Amino acid sequence: MADLDDLREGSDFGLGVASQNQSFHVKGASNLPWGMKDRLSRIFNPKTGRAVMLAFDHGFIMGPTSGLERIDLTIVPLIEYADCLMCTRGILQSTIPANTNKPICLRSDAGSSILTELNDNVLIDIEDVIRMNVTAMAVMLAIGDTANEAKTVANLYKAVDKASRYNIPVMGVTAVGKQMARDARYFGLASRICAENGANIVKTYYCDGFEKVTAACPVPVVIAGGKKLEEKEALELCYRAVSEGAAGVDMGRNVFQSTSPAAMIQAVRGVIHEGLTPDQAYEMFNDLSK
Repeated sequence: MADLDDLREGSDFGLGVASQNQSFHVKGASNLPWGMKDRLSRIFNPKTGRAVMLAFDHGFIMGPTSGLERIDLTIVPLIEYADCLMCTRGILQSTIPANTNKPICLRSDAGSSILTELNDNVLIDIEDVIRMNVTAMAVMLAIGDTANEAKTVANLYKAVDKASRYNIPVMGVTAVGKQMARDARYFGLASRICAENGANIVKTYYCDGFEKVTAACPVPVVIAGGKKLEEKEALELCYRAVSEGAAGVDMGRNVFQSTSPAAMIQAVRGVIHEGLTPDQAYEMFNDLSK
């Protein structure tokens, strides 16, 4: 066991030095089986190594939040612009057309809602994941949550144990509690714990010092969009994140609550896959909005 009396903050992150011994376009996946690589390649574009994931799983804790009242009207028209869809099994089966032919990252845990303290989750059955032919699983970790940290870490490693038998990648999603600091120290800790417990992808938040978070995480990091921002600000967030090592975004509210969701997700794609600056992407957004 580590000696807790002599904890030293990491300082040598090798910033600016590319990840070593990588023979595959997805970070940390070089030694994985063919099936796992195939599924990761559906999510992360082989030409750019990046992904634009569209998250609309919010209803499993928030209900019909703004922009998700009618997923058939608000989300389905956006599917063609996303590299991967992140949703719950109920929405996938009831609302997402089976002929969309897009990879699915399935929200694979469920539990408490916004009416409670959140984060008290359990896993869904791996057989449901297989039956629905999803590409990846998403499991939340509540690092720093005294009541639920151990349980959610256990959810992750159990998901990895089961999913790896079928070469299904798992994405660890870092939750942010009310009292948790949104800084590189916390997100670096949470992201590394995800990877150490077998996550193939980590979803976390952008913060000051984000380049340390991505450098110290041996698997791809995608950023959550978080609360709704002005469109230009959200595009700047995307740009800074990929410039500091993110492998893409998993955005929800900053797309489906935009004044023009279809234009916004295309502008995000411009930043992630085409290397557009925030100004160029915002110009694209305004042109497409017309």
